[in-house]
Amino acid sequence: MPAFEIRKVETERDYRAFFNFPWTIYKDDPNWVPPLHSMRADVLDRKRGAAWEYMEGEYFCAWRGDTLIGTVGAVINHRYNEFQGERLGWFGAFECIDDQDVATALIDTASEWVKAKGYPIIRGPQTFTPTEDVGCLVDGYTRPVLLMPYQPRYYPRLIEGAGLHKVMDVYSFYLDQGQARENGLHDRLARIAGSIMKRSKISIRPANPRRMKDEFALIKDIYNTAWEKNWGFTPLTPRELDNLVNGLGLIVDPRLLYFADVEGDPAGFILAVPDLNVALQKAYPRPSEPEVLSLLKVLWHWKVRKVIDGVRVPLMGVKEKYRGRGVDAVMYSSILRAITDIGYYHSDSGWILETNEAMVSIAKNFGSQIYKTHRLYEKAL
Repeated sequence: MPAFEIRKVETERDYRAFFNFPWTIYKDDPNWVPPLHSMRADVLDRKRGAAWEYMEGEYFCAWRGDTLIGTVGAVINHRYNEFQGERLGWFGAFECIDDQDVATALIDTASEWVKAKGYPIIRGPQTFTPTEDVGCLVDGYTRPVLLMPYQPRYYPRLIEGAGLHKVMDVYSFYLDQGQARENGLHDRLARIAGSIMKRSKISIRPANPRRMKDEFALIKDIYNTAWEKNWGFTPLTPRELDNLVNGLGLIVDPRLLYFADVEGDPAGFILAVPDLNVALQKAYPRPSEPEVLSLLKVLWHWKVRKVIDGVRVPLMGVKEKYRGRGVDAVMYSSILRAITDIGYYHSDSGWILETNEAMVSIAKNFGSQIYKTHRLYEKAL
């Protein structure tokens, strides 16, 4: 093979090549879902991305002559290190041809940058926070759902070949709603939920469509508190919370947002959203296409053709003081019935840490099965 070189992204031309590279890697992959330009820019553009207020990093490209053959980003997430009490850096935005030498050189370059900053561990892939692309797909090579990463089958081999080892797996669960109804699952869950609600003084309600601003404020109030003890979690800043809520707010159906109270005190929430990736894949946004045209195509497939037949449950949280009382089970029961009643055929619940035995058990007991696994790797420098 001809020689290649790794170069830091320094010019606008370099950045455009870096930004557009996934369309080259996945051009023949029928499962890949191209993101909208604005979605990708919100993560990569250091002027737009809210997380860049507390992160520092660099992007690198692998070139063989004038041909781009790989990309990687190296990041220090200072907010993560402070909150988790760790000292590490991250690699993300990792895309590469099937060439071990190129992959190793990219990850080594990211590792050297992290080490030069004084950090002894690199972990990833994560681009670049827990609310964005987390992990490398190692099982379940089908179309990804909204806001979940997808990679070619050879990526785990390249990452492990570069000297990294597994540190954590995260699971996605699948439930066929029609099968669940036929098996009487919803009725059984309703009986169980009713018993829990009576015993633990839990009440549950759907979102009020006339007060969505207040409902989103309640989500923001609960979110950081509910997730603060999770492995790998970083509290969202007010700007990040606003962006998260505003982004989801464009596609939220109030019938798929539930809140739980314990003796009148807000205890948790659960949110399902239509799997917009079905419409995105059919619209197939391209870097050269005006985003307004891409959006019109997405809306056509979503609202007119109505091709979206499933949902993802991307957010759920229960305040720590109310855990172990069945709040999560009651919320799951309510959202699963709502998903079916609205007319969706299947649901994805992810991601869930492999070490979160309580949530893994609940998902399995509710009839869901693990159908995708994403893996985080690390190595000492």
